[in-house]
Amino acid sequence: MQQHGFEVTVHEVESTATYRGQAGVPDKLASCHTGFVEGYGVEGHVPAEDIQRLLKERPPKAKGLAVPGMPLGSPGMEQGAGRAAFDVIVFTESGDTAVFKHYDAKQA
Repeated sequence: MQQHGFEVTVHEVESTATYRGQAGVPDKLASCHTGFVEGYGVEGHVPAEDIQRLLKERPPKAKGLAVPGMPLGSPGMEQGAGRAAFDVIVFTESGDTAVFKHYDAKQA
């Protein structure tokens, strides 16, 4: 995230559940990392370009973005040139979700 212009402060905790709750992340979108940027929650391996788009567009009712699980090829999960298909999900305070961006699978 730093290489994409974000200032990063890391807090290592035993469980991110409390922070996911503060960010309003629906349980079905839980992943391994929880962050905050300009009031939005960011859950999992969300590409920096999608966070930048969120901050630029500021969709009405959006509470944050999530990439559930740890999909192969998502940022921080790279292992060669291949990638599993995955979606970046936008979520609202009421728990509504929608695909913010889809990433197709890519063969190595």
